[in-house]
Amino acid sequence: MSHIRTALARLIARITTSDRGDVPGWVLVAVMTAGLVTALWLVADDALTSVLDRAISSVSGP
Repeated sequence: MSHIRTALARLIARITTSDRGDVPGWVLVAVMTAGLVTALWLVADDALTSVLDRAISSVSGP
């Protein structure tokens, strides 16, 4: 998960040190949302997979 933080920090540093002006708020929201989704996916992947497998098997029968 540290590689995600490092990549996100590099991206934000590159954006904020640019001479092009201020970063719109929606860009930061999009980047932060993508980071949160990726982090949650990495943490909860196995749990979500098992929940989905159990749900499918209970619907499809024995």
